[in-house]
Amino acid sequence: MHHPLRTGLAAWLLAGAVAGAPAATAAPWPAELEPVQQALAQAKLPPESLGIWIHAIRPTGAQFEWQARQAMNPASLAKLATTWAALEQLGPAWTWRTPVWLNGRLQPDSGVLEGDLVIKGTGDPKLVLERLWLLLRQVQALGVREIRGHIVLDRSAFAPYAGSPADFDGEPWRPGNVQPDALLLNYKALTYSFRPDPERRVAWVSTDVPPLDGGAALSQLPLSGGACEDWRGALKAQWSDSKRPRFGGSYPAACGELRWPVADPDPRTFNARLLAAMWRELGGKLGGEVLEGKAPATPPSFEFASPPLAEVVRDINKFSANLMAEQLLLSLARPVDGAPVTLELARQQLRDWLAQRLGDGDFLLSNGSGLSRDSRLSAAQLGGLLLQIWASPSMPEMLASLPLAGQDGTLARGDAKRFGAAQGRAHLKTGSLRDVTALAGYVLSVSGQRYAFVAIVNHGRALAARPALDALLRWTAQDMPGAARTAP
Repeated sequence: MHHPLRTGLAAWLLAGAVAGAPAATAAPWPAELEPVQQALAQAKLPPESLGIWIHAIRPTGAQFEWQARQAMNPASLAKLATTWAALEQLGPAWTWRTPVWLNGRLQPDSGVLEGDLVIKGTGDPKLVLERLWLLLRQVQALGVREIRGHIVLDRSAFAPYAGSPADFDGEPWRPGNVQPDALLLNYKALTYSFRPDPERRVAWVSTDVPPLDGGAALSQLPLSGGACEDWRGALKAQWSDSKRPRFGGSYPAACGELRWPVADPDPRTFNARLLAAMWRELGGKLGGEVLEGKAPATPPSFEFASPPLAEVVRDINKFSANLMAEQLLLSLARPVDGAPVTLELARQQLRDWLAQRLGDGDFLLSNGSGLSRDSRLSAAQLGGLLLQIWASPSMPEMLASLPLAGQDGTLARGDAKRFGAAQGRAHLKTGSLRDVTALAGYVLSVSGQRYAFVAIVNHGRALAARPALDALLRWTAQDMPGAARTAP
């Protein structure tokens, strides 16, 4: 079920931002935009596949629109709404707190817990390996060396997701397709490292987690010659219901050392296998099992805090982290009568919050990450969102969370040839699906003017549109020569 979110620009924003502007769809593009048109023609993309909204942030200045009010799939630009709402509602210093109970009697002299260790998930998306290690070390710091009972995991804060990780694109092994979980450990994924050993003519294969299925910590593959092109395809990974994929191919020596993050093939049991393996690796003993259950109603023995929200938002936007965005959306929701949070409730509450700030106009967000074929936003709606963000107390954290052109995140690949004067001066969220390419954020021009920038391409050949969007970005960084100016 999809829920339309009603949003748009506030009346003052619509009146002030577009005053005096000609209708973009009726006027020819400025001659200075010829590089953009050439790039579109080379990619065999019609101009109608593109939506553009670029405005100077100050009341007077250059502006350009093209099909700015056409509803389009924004892909990961949807994360701008999710992360801004979180920063505004919770504040940049807010943290998730994971409660932990020593539910039983601890014998200090022997380090034996006669009872259970209970961990309750609250949605923390950063319970990765090193932080899970710290949590277990904190348990040991309380004196626990042996758990005679069970390790009990309470995942009841979020309602189970319906469907399968393969529903979106048929690739359940992609880490971005892992489904949210109130107790999300290491994104329910493993990272495989491939290290070539030319003397032995093999590549050593290891993972970042302890062996979860009793297998060896290291395995090997034969090395192959040739260029490092489709190296993942050369591995001939075999996906099955086993606890890990099998590699039946070879590894190109020319690749050097590379890593491949992969969602665990059995997400239902991943938490239990990982916790048991890490507790053993820390020297702990477990008499029972790792199983699901309910946390006690008593106060916890301690709470394990996440990094601050501003850091999590930075990870989400810099690297377009889909799973983290979904965790954040669900964490924003306020449950009714203690019931588990559902996706429908989380979307509804985000819709209500945005409607109070952005006024009229229909759009649809299917989830918090933009990993959807159905979401719809116009370039003008996103532009209005950017102007609202710029005027909000959360602006510094939002700006710092966006990839910097040619420097980091999803825009790290590129140089001055690609980005021109925007190199190191544009903070932009990227969006990419098989039929969507998009950019939105802020561009500091050579004159020192700041522009809110939105460009979206929806087409079967959208991935070929990147040179056109790069040309549009370079033009913006040069203060948009030939574009209309608002009257003073």
